[in-house]
Amino acid sequence: MRIRPLLAAGLVATATACSSGTDQATPPATTPSAAPQPEDVSLKIPGIEVKKYRDPGHVEIPTRVAYDQSPPFGGYHDASWAACNGVVYTKAVRNENMVHSLEHGAVWIAYNPETLAGAGVEALAKKVTGVPYMVMSPYPGLDKPISLQSWEHRLKLDDPADPRVDAFIVALKQNEYTHPEPGATCDNPEFDQDDPPPFDPSPAPAGSVPVGS
Repeated sequence: MRIRPLLAAGLVATATACSSGTDQATPPATTPSAAPQPEDVSLKIPGIEVKKYRDPGHVEIPTRVAYDQSPPFGGYHDASWAACNGVVYTKAVRNENMVHSLEHGAVWIAYNPETLAGAGVEALAKKVTGVPYMVMSPYPGLDKPISLQSWEHRLKLDDPADPRVDAFIVALKQNEYTHPEPGATCDNPEFDQDDPPPFDPSPAPAGSVPVGS
């Protein structure tokens, strides 16, 4: 088992850095290199959120996980991962499948279709289409126009042109030090990309599987 840096269990930690105080602060000059690093260099990105989860298990449809974050970025998830090799979904996808993709090292770009203009969606889609370990989908009700997720990491933003989008992807996509299953595939021929399991915005009902934080 590879040892990864730990934060206090059960807490969401937001990295802080000196900035102008705006939501579009430019990342520091020490933007991570493309190579995976033996430390969590994403913590240098202003606004990053990190939460550690216990080793997760699997559920199967129709079982739901009582996620403690929206969008979720760790914990129990479906046994089948959402295909995540450069896929831009036009429909919102079930959380449990998307979280499994994160476990494999993918970066998931979620966006609110009500608050992000079409040009912004297109700009983000260009960063995803055909790119291994990248996946994108609408996320109705999202409290920001954009939310980036990797395993145990999240960054919410307003502007698709914010340089922190690229900084997040470079730091965390397939970073073997920050996700549980280095080398796991993002291909899943059995996952229907045109009609994926649907996103359910309702609160998880009684009897749902705890997230495992």
